[in-house]
Amino acid sequence: MPVSFLTNVQKQCYGRYTGEPTIAQLNQYFHLDQTDRAHITRRRQPHNRLGFAIQLGTVRFLGTFLTDPTDVPKSVVRYLARQLLIADLACLTRYRTSEQRWEHAAEIRHLYGYQDFLTPLIQFRLQRWLYALCWTGTDRPSVLFDRATAWLITHKVLLPGASVLERLVARVHARVESRLWRVLTSGLTPNQKTQLDVLLQVPPGGRQST
Repeated sequence: MPVSFLTNVQKQCYGRYTGEPTIAQLNQYFHLDQTDRAHITRRRQPHNRLGFAIQLGTVRFLGTFLTDPTDVPKSVVRYLARQLLIADLACLTRYRTSEQRWEHAAEIRHLYGYQDFLTPLIQFRLQRWLYALCWTGTDRPSVLFDRATAWLITHKVLLPGASVLERLVARVHARVESRLWRVLTSGLTPNQKTQLDVLLQVPPGGRQST
């Protein structure tokens, strides 16, 4: 199968905000519990507290950190600012160019147990999971890609580049197809294989095989 199977919409949406999150999504991914607040309140400046909270919510929701951590929907900023009692949302502009944004991303990875996609155990677990999906289901590769993305987010694995995950899905899908054809043809006799091959031959003057 061709490696390139992602739609333009999938490429544009991968690891990015595509609009304002719903209320349910805000409550699920951006609500700050006591542990979150304990980490956040160690920051002295409002822009650092708000920025840290935004990066935390972003990686939970998208599975990745953004190059510009402040490039998020307004509803996300307002939702987090209310929880942190920060009235001046304009303070976030200071966070965009601060060095702390890189330190916070590394700290969040450590504190919350986010793992790298290239970790061998992660690769093994994801491929085994995808293999089982392919073998027992009929999902198209594009659907498998979306399901793999959700699996990575759920298991706190930072998303790789879209093309990296696309190639992995393509490899697993091809392996399953190859196994399926071997299973289907394993019981055929040489004579039966010959008869099936004949069905694929286009007769002289014709345009279709039998």
